[in-house]
Amino acid sequence: MTEQAHSTSRAKAAPDAIEFTCDLPEPPEKVWRALTVPELLAAWMMPNDIKPEIGNRFAFAKADAPIECQVLDAEPGRLLRYSWREKGSGREKDTDTAFDSIVTFTLDRTTSGGTHLRIIHGGFALVAHSSITVAGADCRLSLRAASSTTPALAANSPYLMSLAA
Repeated sequence: MTEQAHSTSRAKAAPDAIEFTCDLPEPPEKVWRALTVPELLAAWMMPNDIKPEIGNRFAFAKADAPIECQVLDAEPGRLLRYSWREKGSGREKDTDTAFDSIVTFTLDRTTSGGTHLRIIHGGFALVAHSSITVAGADCRLSLRAASSTTPALAANSPYLMSLAA
């Protein structure tokens, strides 16, 4: 890992962010594809029309309302950052509420040729239920929104993502 990559991967996340890191045996190029090829991303997340180009707007197809996103930063094989706007489903009391956040994926090559993956979902902690479940070495993270009975959707399954690629 380069010194710059090492310092980037150790930078502290904001207090309103959920951070998750893991080491994957797959190389960064494969993990990058799982994050940026619509069919591969859909295999572990949701149907989408992502293009990893700065400024590109895309959406994740969610049953009750799409999640609107815009690519803020993209460095192939290294960094993907996008805005995440999840509108209220209409089931909540205030149907005009929206959840705005930023999702950042940082990929660093490990000495063994795999990928050190860091996921930060900034602003997510403010609406997340205090219960977080991490499922062992396969790096799954699930969160539940405090005001909802349905699971919150977060960028959250790197192991499944790597298998999709």
